[in-house]
Amino acid sequence: MKDALQEIHDFLPCRTPQRWIDNALASQDLMLIDHAHCEKKAASTALSLMYRYVDNTDLLNKMSRLAREELRHFEQVLAIMKERGVRYDHLTPARYAAGLRKEVRAEDPGRLVDVLIVGAIIEARSCERFAALAPHLDQKLADFYNGLLKSEARHYRDYLHLAEQAAGGPVDDRIATFLAVEKPLIELPDTEFRFHSGPV
Repeated sequence: MKDALQEIHDFLPCRTPQRWIDNALASQDLMLIDHAHCEKKAASTALSLMYRYVDNTDLLNKMSRLAREELRHFEQVLAIMKERGVRYDHLTPARYAAGLRKEVRAEDPGRLVDVLIVGAIIEARSCERFAALAPHLDQKLADFYNGLLKSEARHYRDYLHLAEQAAGGPVDDRIATFLAVEKPLIELPDTEFRFHSGPV
């Protein structure tokens, strides 16, 4: 897992700011609620790709597995919330995913390549944040977040592999475009704390 985390640190343009970690530790109920939303949204994204690209067998298999894993994680977060008396509720989404998606091209195959790269970046950032948070959390939540690292790292690699496949070759230039967008979304101050927000 150490090697996978190093790969993700090398991939991402920056580390999560300490201020965001402080925000998360001070807002753990909100963090859990938004984490549940993120898992549900990740499953939804995988399913929408399966509906749109029905002729891509590799994508169908990987996204089917990913959707099941994300829904399982959703159930696990809900169970932790129930134990802690945290009510699952609606939240406004972070600017993060919408900010990344602004750069997605309108037409295929470019659209698919870009959506998959965005998926890879979101999974990589989630993995980086779970690892950053785990040392500061109570044992149960720390164990849960450490347990998520392996699947998030695999999802990141799956998305990148599928993006290269869709492009018919390397996608470094598009990755660079999206990482340039991601950096300020992570580093610049945000108005509301969310799992993928900047520091508040």
